[in-house]
Amino acid sequence: MASIATAATERSSLEGFRRDVIEASMSALVLVDFWATWCGPCKTFTPIIERVVAGYAPRVALVKIDIDRNPTIAGQLRVQSVPTVYAFLAGQPVDAFAGAVGERELKAFIDRLLAAAPPVPGEVEDIGPLVEAALAALDEGAVAEALEMLRELSTEAPERADVAAGLARGLTMSGDAEGALAALDALPEAAKKDAAVGQARAAATLALSAGPVGDLAAARAAVAARPDDPDAAFALANALIAGGERDAASDALLGMIARDREWNEAAAKARLLQLFEAVGLADPWVVGQRRRLSAIMFA
Repeated sequence: MASIATAATERSSLEGFRRDVIEASMSALVLVDFWATWCGPCKTFTPIIERVVAGYAPRVALVKIDIDRNPTIAGQLRVQSVPTVYAFLAGQPVDAFAGAVGERELKAFIDRLLAAAPPVPGEVEDIGPLVEAALAALDEGAVAEALEMLRELSTEAPERADVAAGLARGLTMSGDAEGALAALDALPEAAKKDAAVGQARAAATLALSAGPVGDLAAARAAVAARPDDPDAAFALANALIAGGERDAASDALLGMIARDREWNEAAAKARLLQLFEAVGLADPWVVGQRRRLSAIMFA
């Protein structure tokens, strides 16, 4: 671990977080001080925490993170106010407190953690917090940022199903469904059976089947002009899927099934089931749509 002066400098990337927090906490207690430039109490607390941690070196190290420059990391750890301090041991957050505390309180906090769980040197095995941060970024729509994280993580842990599934999801969302399938195909056979991998594969396959995002207005106009044409209805459903409009796509496909469930070898039902698998069979939305499908099939 670097000296206290170096460790306390701003960490602007997940790579820095992995190195200076996750890895470092395998051989030391690492305190992560979340702060902001506009925070008055932070300015008072900074010299206290730096002085106290320096007195515990090398058993304790300090990393400071500006929440405005690192919103993903702060959000993953649910930092709601500053200053907030998280303590990491063996790659995991073990305790935390919010607000500026005095030197005596801070020392008591550190002493308790050192006594209860002394750090043990070792290799980094758990990159879980970084994976969770990357997947959270993906869920929040930060696709480019998430892909950068997941590509890096896939290099470090090419056998991890959750990393590959997240990478595939991100590639599909960015328009590279073929790249998504290639990433999943590279997994070991055992990892390919993971539920998240199956869902990511279904999403990529659906994206390829539905085709690129087309002209929705034109597809809707075609259906309006030819309301009894199943080819036009199916084209509209695919365009809606490609455009991410799953509610409207489901409505269109269910309408086709109600009118003629056997059209084109039950293509509408097959596409709807693909959509369900891509979203996730346990998802509440899918559960509701499956009820609608059952009502039509057993009417």
